[in-house]
Amino acid sequence: MVAGGLMMSSFAPNIYYLFFSYGIIVGLGCGLLYTATVTITCHYFDKRRGLALGLVSTGSSVGLFIYAALQRGLVELYGVDGCLLIVGALSLNILACGSLMRPLEFSHSPLPEKPCLEKIPDQYFLYHEKEKSVEENISILEKGYSDEMCANVSDCKQDSILNKNGSISINANETDTYRKKVVEQTYFCKQFAKKKWQLYFNYWEETVLLFKNRVFSALFIAILLFDIGGFPPSLLMEDIARSSNIKEGDYPVPLISIIGFMTAVGKLTLGILADVNWVNTLYLYVMTIIMTGGALFAIPFAKSYVTLAILSGVLGFLNGNWSIFPYVTTKTVGIEKLTHAYGILMFFAGLGNSFGPPIVGWFYDCTQSYDTAFYFSGLCVLVGGFLLLVAALPFWNNCSNRSTETPPNSYSYKVASSA
Repeated sequence: MVAGGLMMSSFAPNIYYLFFSYGIIVGLGCGLLYTATVTITCHYFDKRRGLALGLVSTGSSVGLFIYAALQRGLVELYGVDGCLLIVGALSLNILACGSLMRPLEFSHSPLPEKPCLEKIPDQYFLYHEKEKSVEENISILEKGYSDEMCANVSDCKQDSILNKNGSISINANETDTYRKKVVEQTYFCKQFAKKKWQLYFNYWEETVLLFKNRVFSALFIAILLFDIGGFPPSLLMEDIARSSNIKEGDYPVPLISIIGFMTAVGKLTLGILADVNWVNTLYLYVMTIIMTGGALFAIPFAKSYVTLAILSGVLGFLNGNWSIFPYVTTKTVGIEKLTHAYGILMFFAGLGNSFGPPIVGWFYDCTQSYDTAFYFSGLCVLVGGFLLLVAALPFWNNCSNRSTETPPNSYSYKVASSA
């Protein structure tokens, strides 16, 4: 999807075509790739899960640096269309990386032998259940068929006369075979629809159970508010410098480059800290959110390049908490529900990324200043952080443990407990 969307975008005649090819196809493909990569990493690693997630997420930051330089050179040599074609071809290498990711339950098991009835009793029982249902349905059809044919005596006599004259010849075996095939197909269609409906029902039931988890509900609100308020600085830091009358020639390193570099450092550092025994990962994540809110409140008071560079480095480092976010999700809902829960959280994170920049831009249009916009951003991030902190307090966990049992493969967060 990513490669195809990029290649399709090279033939875009207008912006509306790009909305579909680049915005929807490439965006959806990247979302599926990111979620799958993170959840697979969590399944593969246990003792050093934080370090593994830090390395994986740091790769995306390094890739951004490489891609920025590569894109500039490709556009100069081949134009925008050629750049999109080449980058689309390069993205096909993701298939080679994905081919190395295998389910753990089959990674070390020998090749399956030729199946037989003795080794798969479930299929055996299903086969007999199917045969039983088919025979019952056939008997019902035959009964209804005979009743319908013999309801009128004159019709039966007329049919017998026609058969004797040879006008109509019915092959009983072909009729029975046809009816049996119809019944078999109807049975399998009903079973398929029943299984699909049961899967959808189980999915929504598990979703409701996830939101009954107090920490998970606070986590999805926190990630939504964090992306609404925490994402705009990476896009608007250069504009903030220009609004403070800081010329581009006055600073040696672009602010966006400082954010990108410190994000990579933060991802790796926070991932390593998550593996420390005495560190509670949820409280570490809450601390990064609250500190991000404080840094956003300080941006309007920065009037020089040095202060903006320091705040850019702090915000970049704290944005590295994306590396421990899957770790926190795993500890909250358990490894078995990680894929389901992480997909829901990433959906809300995407909504925050979509709403944040337009809201900040609307504040700037109304006030002609970024001050109010970043006060709003800091407030959103702080509200989400404190809400998550209150939901994870030991007092509330102790109260919930008295009334309800902790679900399997999940963990409660306490001050004295380790991550």
